[in-house]
Amino acid sequence: MDIAIVGSGYVGLVSGTCFAEMGINVTCVDIDQTKIERLRQGQIPIYEPGLDELVKKNVEAGRLHFTTDLAEVLPQVEVVFSAVGTPPDEDGSADLQYVLAVAKTFGQNINKYTLLVTKSTVPVGTAKKVKEAIQAELSKRGVEVPFDVASNPEFLKEGAAIKDFMYPDRVVVGTESEKARKVMSRLYKPFMLSGERMIFTDIPSAEMIKYAANSMLATRISFMNDIANLCELVGADVNMVRKGIGADTRIGRKFLYPGCGYGGSCFPKDVKALIKTAEQNGYPMEVLKAVEAVNERQKGLLFDKLSRHYGGDLKGKKIAVWGLAFKPETDDMREAPSLVLIDRLLKAGAHVKVYDPIAMKECRRRLGDAVEYAHDKYEATIDTDALLLVTEWNEFRIPSFATLARLMAQKVILDGRNIYDREELAEHGFTYYKIG
Repeated sequence: MDIAIVGSGYVGLVSGTCFAEMGINVTCVDIDQTKIERLRQGQIPIYEPGLDELVKKNVEAGRLHFTTDLAEVLPQVEVVFSAVGTPPDEDGSADLQYVLAVAKTFGQNINKYTLLVTKSTVPVGTAKKVKEAIQAELSKRGVEVPFDVASNPEFLKEGAAIKDFMYPDRVVVGTESEKARKVMSRLYKPFMLSGERMIFTDIPSAEMIKYAANSMLATRISFMNDIANLCELVGADVNMVRKGIGADTRIGRKFLYPGCGYGGSCFPKDVKALIKTAEQNGYPMEVLKAVEAVNERQKGLLFDKLSRHYGGDLKGKKIAVWGLAFKPETDDMREAPSLVLIDRLLKAGAHVKVYDPIAMKECRRRLGDAVEYAHDKYEATIDTDALLLVTEWNEFRIPSFATLARLMAQKVILDGRNIYDREELAEHGFTYYKIG
């Protein structure tokens, strides 16, 4: 089976590589010539554990290819996945220009039945626009070529994307034809051998599922952050509260960890887009508006705690920041809480020294010389007035507090992920702040 995947970013490259691993002949397409040349040379543009080895393996096996020309590969492929970006516009709605550009090229060049599958996260109704764009190009050509469109939203977690794709808890496919359904069933059959987990829906429902899923997870995070902040005011222990409510099987334990806010490429964008979709249909999503507001407030919480500790004066203070990526096992800093925190620290006149196991290059690209870069976690804390933990990388989980006590000028730690023990830190003379 031959397929093409347009867009060689996070979703496209992981999806294409995993399909190739199952024996499918895959061509990844991207308009970025430099990116394609680097991929041909085995240089991976994103950080994802295990991806570089899997790409190399399938390129060498002749199952994974890269090109900038979709028209060139269309005669050979049966399925085209559209995995291009859908960045938010200024009003929060999803920008569909790249999705529709793929549809246009598809319509300009197909000469046999081909299935176009949207894998990008797109608002409800996008498939209709895609179909209209394809049909418009066929009409310009004066030809009738059979085609179908489908929706196949991705549910990949950065840092665990290969496992998520190879062993999915569900594969959602929205179709409007039996032929498209059969094609998608055959394509995903290798991933279903341990149990059928494909969910077939109409296309609008498939488009909605991704937004609803991410918005629900974001809601749980913001809810727990609100509870944590209230716990702090009333003297309750948020970790005990979390365990107590998580033991209820109707609620469950996942995504109930308080912290300094969520970020990344999905939750912030998808919450905004769903709010905007609702507005366009005359319905206010009040819960999601609150979710978004709580999250934005939460990103400033560590700064507020630090500012109060130093009486509102952070000018000249040396601050260490551990963790820059929005979550562990990725270099992705999109909408990361660290960016909000660092911006506020710099505006307050503080000197900021940062360390992250993976995201240092990305931070330098974003912030340049505005911050100082450390070579390791301990170097970042030398002569500092406070240490702020933002991302819970494994190497930050059990540091030597005795070493930190010797290195830091002031023994102050602010834990944005609640991974440390107050009593242990007290034994080393630290003042400790957490979330809740």
